Amino acid sequence: MSFVPVFHSEWIKIRTLRSLWGALAGILLATAAFSALASADADTGDADPLFAVFFGISFGQIAAIAFGTTAVSSEFRGGALGLTLAAVPDRRRWFAAKATAIALPVLAVGLLTGLVTLVLGKAVLGSAGPGWTEGLRGAVGCGLQLTLMALFAAGLAAVLRSGVATLSVLIPFLLIVSFVVGDLSGGVADFLPDRAGQVVLHSIWDGTLGPWTGLAVTALWTAAALLAGGWCLKSRDV
Repeated sequence: MSFVPVFHSEWIKIRTLRSLWGALAGILLATAAFSALASADADTGDADPLFAVFFGISFGQIAAIAFGTTAVSSEFRGGALGLTLAAVPDRRRWFAAKATAIALPVLAVGLLTGLVTLVLGKAVLGSAGPGWTEGLRGAVGCGLQLTLMALFAAGLAAVLRSGVATLSVLIPFLLIVSFVVGDLSGGVADFLPDRAGQVVLHSIWDGTLGPWTGLAVTALWTAAALLAGGWCLKSRDV
C-alpha cells in the first residue's frame, strides 16, 4: 500500500477520535487564554513584550503533547496496532503516515493559535506590545513549536507504548523546565526541547541559541524521538 492511502486511513482515525479534537481545541484555548492573562498583568516597561504575548504556550504545549500521545497510544489498546499492521506491513511507512497525520492538524491549529494570541496580546498591551514583524515571527514560531512538541510526544509514545507513561514523563518535564529550570540561561537547560524552541518567542535573549537555531534544536529532539519510536515499532513484536 502506498503512502497516500495509509495517510488517509490515519487521518480518518484522528478525525473520528473526540479526545483528539478536544486536545486541538485545548491548544488554542489554553495558549490564548493564559497569554491574554499574562499580557494584562505585564509591566508596560517589560523588556520582552513578545514573550508576554506568547506566555501561554507553556500551557498550550501540554494540550499538544496530549494530542500526539493519544494519537499514537490509542494504537496499543485492544490489539488495534496488529490490525493496522496487517493492512500496512511496512511499519516505517505506517509510522511516517501517522506522524504526518499528527503534524498537519497541529500545525494548522498552532499557526491559528499564534495569530489569535498575537492579536489578543497586541490589543491588551497596545503601544507597549511587539511590532507586527516581530509578532508574526512569534506566531509562526508558536505554530512550529507546538507541532514539534506534539511529534516529540508521538515518538516517545511509540517507545513507551503507553499514553499514561508518556504523559507522566512529559507533563512534569514541561512544567519543571518552564517554571523552575527555565530561568537559567546559558546552561544545559537552554538545549532542552521545551526551552530551546521558545527562544523564537523572545524579543531579547541572552542565551546561546537564537530564534531559529532554538527551533532547530527542538527539531533534532523531535527527530530523535521519532527515529527511536520507529526503531521500537520495527524491532518489537506487536
